[in-house]
Amino acid sequence: MSAAPPDFDAIVLAGGRSSRLGGLPKAGLVFGGRTLLERTCAALAGARRLVVVGPDPDGGQLAALAGAPSFVREEPAFAGPAAAVVAGLGTITDPAPWCAVVACDMPRVDELVPLLLAAAEVEGGTSVMAVEGGRDQPLAALYRSADLAHAIDALLAHGAVENLSMRSLLASVRTREVPVPPGVTHDVDTFSDARRLGVDVP
Repeated sequence: MSAAPPDFDAIVLAGGRSSRLGGLPKAGLVFGGRTLLERTCAALAGARRLVVVGPDPDGGQLAALAGAPSFVREEPAFAGPAAAVVAGLGTITDPAPWCAVVACDMPRVDELVPLLLAAAEVEGGTSVMAVEGGRDQPLAALYRSADLAHAIDALLAHGAVENLSMRSLLASVRTREVPVPPGVTHDVDTFSDARRLGVDVP
């Protein structure tokens, strides 16, 4: 019998400016008949708590999202991914041992999440981060919640996290690389990316 998957919360980053997409929200782009936000929430539906950091969609879309996510915005809005993680984790009381941090613009997120969970089962004491083509992916990772909270507390003690990089936020967090197949963490930053990945753009 296989072991139970790790107990985890999840933070989805969905509030960027999408400047290279002319301000078009990435969360609403469609791949395989579902929006990228729908796909991301579905992939993370096993989370104890699911928090989306970004604009709250309309009631119809919200009702359709798997995992019954709550919504929060980073302060100020568009303050960057580190600020978004701080905002998301700040809404979670009594956190699970693990916290997934995932950007909403990866069409193959359904392949990514099981790889991260499986890696966490192997060595449970270290945060795990996807690595593709030699590049770390801090927004495709499963962090030890206590380590992530400690890193956030240390930074907040020294000032604000507005426009802080994820690498600065994670400087004290020990991570283990999880190699993933080519394309699993490819995201949509530009219209060219969308065409290449088969993502529908209104």
